[in-house]
Amino acid sequence: MSIRAEPKAAGLSRSRLRSSGVQELIALVIMLALIILVMSRGTSLFLTPRNITNLLLDTTTVSIIAVFTTMLMISRGLDLSVASTAALCGVIIGSMQQIPGLWTGVLTALGVGALVGFINGFLVTYIGINPLIATLGMLSIARGLAFVIANGLTIPVFDRTGEQTQIYEAFTQLSEGTIAGIPIPILVAVGLFVIGIVVLRYTTYGRAMYMIGDNEEAAYLAGLPVRRYRMTAYILSGLSAAVAAVFLTSRLYAADPNAAPNIELTVITAVVLGGTSLAGGQGNLVGTLLGVLVLSSLLNGMRLQSVSTEMQNIAQGLVLLLAVGIDQVRQGKIQFGLIRVFRRGR
Repeated sequence: MSIRAEPKAAGLSRSRLRSSGVQELIALVIMLALIILVMSRGTSLFLTPRNITNLLLDTTTVSIIAVFTTMLMISRGLDLSVASTAALCGVIIGSMQQIPGLWTGVLTALGVGALVGFINGFLVTYIGINPLIATLGMLSIARGLAFVIANGLTIPVFDRTGEQTQIYEAFTQLSEGTIAGIPIPILVAVGLFVIGIVVLRYTTYGRAMYMIGDNEEAAYLAGLPVRRYRMTAYILSGLSAAVAAVFLTSRLYAADPNAAPNIELTVITAVVLGGTSLAGGQGNLVGTLLGVLVLSSLLNGMRLQSVSTEMQNIAQGLVLLLAVGIDQVRQGKIQFGLIRVFRRGR
């Protein structure tokens, strides 16, 4: 009897998880609709085609990184160094544009991003350093290296001599070019989300990330190469920061060592708001996409209404606390904590 009951219980558990996931996605859609309604009432510029395009372009940097941050956090990993890595990679592109060349700088930047991810992964998976500490240290190192390489200055990225005009025009087309009327960065971000969804749902690697995040020891005993899979997730996280840096540098025509400030908090906020658990083992990229759109729409609407940067930071912090609170409720920790408080009070 017990053998037959287990599959039934497992089926009920899966159905509950699916239904709760669907409910969370519906809640995010409603939240996004409410933000759009409020912001469009606040300013007539919000729903203009130009602003919608700018809003989507602004989300591309966060979106590109968020795809792989979601995979990493599902496996109970964390990377706080993505913003600093993006700044470092942008500075590398700017410093190498003349010698040995712009596209060599781009390839080098991609390699450096992957290397930063490899170092983070090695420190976490093989040395055993806490992900928060390891990536926080890398955050400081990468940002410091960016300032050292750039001498603390913004490096313009454009053809000053006229000798390599075609190369620079091709580079700027990464951010300004369109395909079928859709800007290339938006297509890249959407393409990465689609690829990520396929990987998480239909590949061994994707399913393994959920198992590792849910129960690392069980995944190891089941024969999964836990360290290698998690190392891969960190490398992809660093590489995604480098890819984002390429598009950001192309769009700004400059490499700034102070670029992408605090974007790691924006990414984590969007990912957690989208339903990815800080405890690992749970999350999906559709929710992450909705989380990115919710947060970006909120901040974009506040900017259009000339809300100060300080107030925008406060709003983003409140959204992060809301997202973490929802995650704690989902795990049942807040409910159990309140029960303990009431019992102690008695």
